[in-house]
Amino acid sequence: MILCLETATPVCSVAICDNKGVICLKESGEGKSHASLLTPFIDTVLSEAGIKAEKLEAIAVSKGPGSYTGLRIGVSTAKGIAYAASLPLIAVETTFSMFHGFIGKAQERYGVSAGDLFCPILDARRMEVYYTVLDPEGRTIKGISAEVIHKNSFIGFPASSRIFFFGDGALKCKNVIERTNSVFADDFKISAAYMLNPAYAALESKQFEDVAYFEPFYLKDFIATKNVKNILGK
Repeated sequence: MILCLETATPVCSVAICDNKGVICLKESGEGKSHASLLTPFIDTVLSEAGIKAEKLEAIAVSKGPGSYTGLRIGVSTAKGIAYAASLPLIAVETTFSMFHGFIGKAQERYGVSAGDLFCPILDARRMEVYYTVLDPEGRTIKGISAEVIHKNSFIGFPASSRIFFFGDGALKCKNVIERTNSVFADDFKISAAYMLNPAYAALESKQFEDVAYFEPFYLKDFIATKNVKNILGK
């Protein structure tokens, strides 16, 4: 079994998976709650699965891109458990996990053809997003980037290809992108459950991270905002 942690977005999600599917899942969409919810969620899924941390095969964590604070909380927690329980640490790219969670739904709802493209897209504040573009097999067509979205974004892709946009950045792009043949899946929610396939692929190929030195994939530098409220009244 693998313990999977997803904290790259406002969703705090924890899952226990084996190579056949998801055994236990606990998650909340309440924003800025990772610090208070992540550890209790881990305790809950371990208890429901009837397994102790040291008996797991590995721990997998969403490595980013995404929320700076969320990623730090998730990765720090994963590293702590991996070190304490002597478990291998697996890092799963957030957008790749999203693709695995969406592709099955796309098959059922829309049907998928060889020319279709998939764009997992994450909100990065204002009109900027993190995104990548993949083909139906999960192969990278365009690597991850942070960009400001405008009406001509994605115009360089073949007009005959449907592009599926999904993730918490898709909704704010829906009324901006004017590309035809675009499908916006507004109801897609990220989940630790979607880490199952990439996490087990990494386990089988022994693609593990160095617990001591691994850092989240922030994609861009963190910029702290200044608190404009004068709490001292001066």
